[in-house]
Amino acid sequence: MTAVPFDIRPSTGTDLSDPGFGIYVHWPFCAAKCPYCDFNSHVRHQPVDQPRFVQAFLKEMATMRRLTGSRTITSIFMGGGTPSLMAPETVDAILNGIARHWHVPDGIEITMEANPSSVEAERFRGYRAAGVNRVSLGVQALNDRDLKFLGRLHDVADALKAIRLARDIFPRMSFDLIYARPNQTVEEWDRELKEAVSYAVDHLSLYQLTIEEGTPFYGLHKAGKLVVPDGEQSAVLYEATQEITEREGMPAYEVSNHARPGSESRHNLTYWRYGDYVGIGPGAHGRLTTGGAKIATATERKPEGWLSLVEAEGHGMVDQEVLEYEAQADELLLMGLRLKEGVDLARWQSLSGRDLDPDREQFLIDHGFIERLGNSRLRCTPAGMLILDAVVADLAC
Repeated sequence: MTAVPFDIRPSTGTDLSDPGFGIYVHWPFCAAKCPYCDFNSHVRHQPVDQPRFVQAFLKEMATMRRLTGSRTITSIFMGGGTPSLMAPETVDAILNGIARHWHVPDGIEITMEANPSSVEAERFRGYRAAGVNRVSLGVQALNDRDLKFLGRLHDVADALKAIRLARDIFPRMSFDLIYARPNQTVEEWDRELKEAVSYAVDHLSLYQLTIEEGTPFYGLHKAGKLVVPDGEQSAVLYEATQEITEREGMPAYEVSNHARPGSESRHNLTYWRYGDYVGIGPGAHGRLTTGGAKIATATERKPEGWLSLVEAEGHGMVDQEVLEYEAQADELLLMGLRLKEGVDLARWQSLSGRDLDPDREQFLIDHGFIERLGNSRLRCTPAGMLILDAVVADLAC
């Protein structure tokens, strides 16, 4: 195995001037489908032909490289699905392929999502040798009752073992929790979140349980067999989340993401700051600047369909849309207002060709939903984060 020389350096997450250029690689396979998940993930009961998929990833990279030209990468993210089902040799081949197509400086952030089953955790040293320097664990809960409810294959003992192993092997580690679970009280969440902070190194992703159409949970919820906290109770849980993480030195830098200062996810900041990123693999999305235009890309979602397309055409893209400036401005606003740092108003104005409606802006300021940071940036207040979609819709009009 030939490791790419990636030794992580301190995060550059505080540099607002450069949104970065990221590579996203989607591994679409899971050992089981969670009942809340609407991601592009697929269960296969026969072994996946990983060498064949590696060759397809490399082919699609070559096509994307022709679109982007020579660029310097600031982060790589392997998501899914369950990327930790990949053999370390597969990860190694993908990372070395990326390094052949673009400039990859030493020290950039390279993240892999992983599930904390003992079988996958044993591969961590191989992933580290391949170049992965940050792991994001899908823990989701710290009690066995709720892990079973969420359809997870691990228990708390597995999760804690994986967390300890990740802390020992990787320079940086994050893990996810899902809250606003049925019958969850603020007191229970307070205890669980404090426990999570004690295990975390520098980053946590904390998501409210949402009922997505097309999932098993959606059918149960529609039939009245699954009851989740209402809007008021969810808001209370959200506010408690902000208070606890702030107090514990891991404040929110985005709606659902918390980090010690300087440890923000560099790759996710590229999304939210509306930088360019290449999407490679089944169902991957991208935003690329090419030939003076910004394009949105999307690939075939079904793994075998994507594989056939790549082998025949050199890529699995099924959609390439040139984004007009107004559409870019809307996306910039939608993504940027998720961040505590807010949106660069000059950039938004240059894309939209107009100023914000002063009456709408003042209305939202007067009601405590947004605020100016000097003359250059606009952000949501904590109250505005609770109704983020409504704030974005109001400002975009």
